[in-house]
Amino acid sequence: MNVLVDSDVLIEVSRARDVALLEKWSQLSGSHHTILYSPVTSAELWWGVRQHEQPALIALFRGMKCVPADETTGRFAGDFLRRYAGSHGMKIGDALIAAAAAQHRAALWTRNRKHFPMLEIDFF
Repeated sequence: MNVLVDSDVLIEVSRARDVALLEKWSQLSGSHHTILYSPVTSAELWWGVRQHEQPALIALFRGMKCVPADETTGRFAGDFLRRYAGSHGMKIGDALIAAAAAQHRAALWTRNRKHFPMLEIDFF
């Protein structure tokens, strides 16, 4: 199984304050599952990183695979926005993350499930 990790989970992993989340991260990291992330997640984490945190962030991303954002990703994201932006306030970043999960048949690990109302998404 592929698991696409959302920005909010990786932020909590890097802060190392939520013991339950860290246990789940440790189990996932030690499993046979492929851990994926979106370029959107990369941008969100690099946007907020402090200089002294950069080596740890590099190491965190090194253990995962970044999925490409291509035309298919954009098409999925556009469809999600058309369906959910008005009714659920979906933003483009979440639409792109959801599209990457759907496109790569990955379970999405997020702490904000309400941001992802689409039925095409399975959660980790």
